[in-house]
Amino acid sequence: MEKHNLLQEFPELQDKIHELKVSDTHFRKLFDDYHELEHQIHRINIGTEIANEQFTHELKAKLLFLKDEIYAYLNR
Repeated sequence: MEKHNLLQEFPELQDKIHELKVSDTHFRKLFDDYHELEHQIHRINIGTEIANEQFTHELKAKLLFLKDEIYAYLNR
């Protein structure tokens, strides 16, 4: 199963992502939350972690919400 880290999702914004990660605590929290969720979903998808379909769906919805929030933050 493919991972979806933010640098792969927004390759054109890599410099801004790095800059905000080191200079903006709110962005860093969003970034860390996104990656924590993304890793958990990946573990579920490869079978390392067990979760029911409803829980997995909720995690994916949270991940998409965070991704949208991060994208908006990057484009302010």
